[in-house]
Amino acid sequence: MSKCIYPKLAFDGIRKNKQMYFPYIMTCFVMVTMYYIMSFLHLSNTLEDSLGSGTIRMILGLGTWVIAIFSSIFLFYTNSFLIRRRKKEFGLYNILGMGKRNIGIILFFETFIVYVFSLVTGLIIGITFSKLAELALVHAIKGEINYKISVSMRSVYMSVILFGCIFILLFINSIRQIRLSSAISLLKSENVGEKPPKGNIILGITGLLFIVIGYCISVSIENPIVALALFFVAVILVIFGTYLLMIAGSVVFCRLLQKNKNYYYKPQHFVSVSSMVYRMKRNGAGLASICILATMVLVMISSTTTLYTNSEDALHIHYPSEINVKMQYSSLNESDLTDIKSVEDEIQKICSNNGFEPLNVLKYSAANITGQIQGTQVETDRTAVSDMTTLSFNNVAMFYFISTDDYNRLSSSCITLKDGEALMLPGKYDYKGDRISFKDGREFTITERAEKPKTLTNGMEYLISVIYLVVPDVNSAVEGIGELYDISGTPRVSFESYYYFDTGKNADEQKAFSEALNVQLGESHSERVHTFEALRIEDRESNREDFYSTFGSLFYLGIVLSVVFLIAAVLIIYYKQISEGFEDEKRFDIMQKVGMTQRDIKRSINSQLLTVFFMPLVLAGLHLAFAMPIVSKVLVLFGMANTKIFIITAAASFCAFALFYGVVYKITSNAYYKIVSGM
Repeated sequence: MSKCIYPKLAFDGIRKNKQMYFPYIMTCFVMVTMYYIMSFLHLSNTLEDSLGSGTIRMILGLGTWVIAIFSSIFLFYTNSFLIRRRKKEFGLYNILGMGKRNIGIILFFETFIVYVFSLVTGLIIGITFSKLAELALVHAIKGEINYKISVSMRSVYMSVILFGCIFILLFINSIRQIRLSSAISLLKSENVGEKPPKGNIILGITGLLFIVIGYCISVSIENPIVALALFFVAVILVIFGTYLLMIAGSVVFCRLLQKNKNYYYKPQHFVSVSSMVYRMKRNGAGLASICILATMVLVMISSTTTLYTNSEDALHIHYPSEINVKMQYSSLNESDLTDIKSVEDEIQKICSNNGFEPLNVLKYSAANITGQIQGTQVETDRTAVSDMTTLSFNNVAMFYFISTDDYNRLSSSCITLKDGEALMLPGKYDYKGDRISFKDGREFTITERAEKPKTLTNGMEYLISVIYLVVPDVNSAVEGIGELYDISGTPRVSFESYYYFDTGKNADEQKAFSEALNVQLGESHSERVHTFEALRIEDRESNREDFYSTFGSLFYLGIVLSVVFLIAAVLIIYYKQISEGFEDEKRFDIMQKVGMTQRDIKRSINSQLLTVFFMPLVLAGLHLAFAMPIVSKVLVLFGMANTKIFIITAAASFCAFALFYGVVYKITSNAYYKIVSGM
């Protein structure tokens, strides 16, 4: 046989099966494009000058790996549809005398043609749009725009190697399937029905149990740190549960429909249900894949959009004022309080020298203890706290002791307390007792509870319960504990003083003033006798770029991965429609010969739409609804505390996706209709 015949047969095989190959090739070069763009951004020199470039590179590097792994898995998945469809053709070649070695050569050229076309097309598109993608990312992170166009040869090289390895593995897998099948089994491959999986009730109950456990984890977790620890556990449970439930549950569902005579024995239902029951294992897995991909898209786009749109709120939570000065002391005795006053006076003097007076000044001192609430007692040993299980972590709280003088100034009140009494400003942990005692420390009587003043801000209260106790004197309130250390030598009590204020200046002037304040306070710090142990000066504007870099890159990555997963979901739907159309073609042909009309065929397709293809959408919506509690807790770790915005964003995302899903199904169902109707 002439060697030139193999490339011709390979090209003809692709051309004659263009209905199957076109979306596959399009997916291949889109994956190449996405991988090149993500790798290009990860290695881009434009990001080097951006504040937070390390975080951006880390996030984009993660995105590169996700696309690489997902491309490998998904191209194997879609390639299986092609091989299943081509087996009959290869079996015919084998019957006519062509050996499996010759078929392997044809498969090699088909794989090579698809690889070269996908790689070249994907790289051309990727290089063409890489600068546009870079500009979009720079805009998202509020960076400086650079219009210089460049090509990353390292990204090109990585794309060639990665997808070369993927296509080699695809070729080996195709050869394996052909060599392990006889000519007769290849010819009959499309006619082989699949038996429903054994023990489907057990599998279905197990899957439902996994999903319920995942849901319970999501809705029961209150602490954001615990939510982050258990988030992936819940995700894995729901993914496995979805596959088990849809594979086994779909079989039971079809059987129930068959037993319902009033439903089953109708032209629009009979054909669709009877044909589905023989392929439900594969059908259920495909539907589960669509459901999981849809859920991933909805969760990613909802969470990253919420983070990005609320970047400013998160920034204000972490930095309540334009300039935030925090001093740490070993105590709050008279000498320390005098030193705090001198630092405050020095800050005002520096402000005056820079031509302005501090605005919206917020100042107070506090003693901080982290402990685990055990009934009416608080365990203050940090070693015991760090060894706690996640289930008891919800009882952990940070206690801030502030003086009545500071509280009265912050809240414009005039309360007085006796020694041993305390006013409680409760946080997330709703402490009900009238008395509270600290192990190795003192006991207090809670005289009353009051709302925390808005001016009393603390970024930690979104991560852990923060309880303020207003006491007559802070030093005496922590007697006993203040002298204790944990095993690592860290004091159990942290004494801190806060001085927050606004400048009324623009961003550049705020940064310059913050740097000057750091230098001048640092110089005076070395000259003090009674001085703070640590000093931290932070300005909001210097951290704004870092916040937008982090949230902007996450938002960008969420959009890119959502596009990739959407393409995957669309292709699964398309191949399900096409492959099932070819399988149902003979059944509908027979039904048309005994009187089924084109109108009946359309009604049967619509029945299948309502029976099967909207199941993933409904379940994805349910997954999203139950994922929202735990996702919202994880978002709190990034400073996103506005749950209402997240709910609105998630609802809008689901509505948009549902509309998109309906359009995709309408388009792909037309392809199914053309096949089964003989058009």
